[in-house]
Amino acid sequence: MINLLDYSYEDLEILIENLRQPKYRINQLYDALQNYKDANSISNLPNDLIAILKKDFIFCPLQIIEEKTGKDGTKKFLYKLQDGNIIEGVLMSYKYGNTLCVSTQVGCKMGCKFCASTLNGFVRNLSSGEIIAQVLCVNKSLGGTYKNRKITNIVLMGSGEPLDNYENVVRFIKNVSYEKGINISQRNISLSTCGLVEKIDALKEENLQITLTISLHAPTDEIRREIMPIANKYTIKQVVEAARRYFNKTKRRIVFEYALIDNVNDSFACADELANILKGLSCHVNLIPLNNVEERNLNGTNKKRAYAFMNRLASKNISTTIRRTIGEDIDGACGQLRNKFISNNM
Repeated sequence: MINLLDYSYEDLEILIENLRQPKYRINQLYDALQNYKDANSISNLPNDLIAILKKDFIFCPLQIIEEKTGKDGTKKFLYKLQDGNIIEGVLMSYKYGNTLCVSTQVGCKMGCKFCASTLNGFVRNLSSGEIIAQVLCVNKSLGGTYKNRKITNIVLMGSGEPLDNYENVVRFIKNVSYEKGINISQRNISLSTCGLVEKIDALKEENLQITLTISLHAPTDEIRREIMPIANKYTIKQVVEAARRYFNKTKRRIVFEYALIDNVNDSFACADELANILKGLSCHVNLIPLNNVEERNLNGTNKKRAYAFMNRLASKNISTTIRRTIGEDIDGACGQLRNKFISNNM
């Protein structure tokens, strides 16, 4: 079965032409898909066309099977895919709008020691349609339509490494920002990567206007190798130089994520080294006090030391803030997404 949401508008044009349907059917079908309607809910397409499409195509590739709301209003969603796999997403509400954190893979290969998403290993990549379905499904659940959307921002920071699923992620970004569809501005989309250098170089050639966020989490290769296996392949220098090339090409400021881990990477010496590494690069450092992951033997930096680290960076003329922790009580905070549902129901 083919996922119709994997198709771009232009792909649907070809499909409708091949089915020898009038051209106006393209917009009717596209509208239904963008509003996340299943085949049985589409009233303006003829029954014979619906029957043909249902035979070979999937309209809604995932469904929300559980929703939790945290004390701060953060919502965590569990989605069930057509093959039975479970993925997660988080909706965060801010003054400027609603941000949806989406997953790009079932599980993750990267093995970062502070992250729960990799605990059950890697299963498979999500297709571009399965990624956009998360946006359209939640938008619908909030009472939105694609013309009156409730989702304003997207962060590709859920389960999985986005650049390890490069083609599907790039296709998703282009489809979710398409002007005839839900049309979320690329400037409102952030992609987080642990630093796959070749893919960062490829991404800069896509002419996208997204924000590239790099999970650095250490100022030295020695520390980074302890907590991020990807550091065995790419040095910090290689990652930062790729970031420089990305900025030089796109003129989009780089964001570096830095999870503060007690007695691992939170010393003033670490702050000084980090400032030295990033000197001269148009960037911002987003400090994240490590959130608890019960299976990991790592503790987050206390609030006092986190602010001291931030001030140390600021004194070195490095733009930096401390991310507000939200959704921690529902395992929806940074680094906490996991496939616990599957583990508890096997």
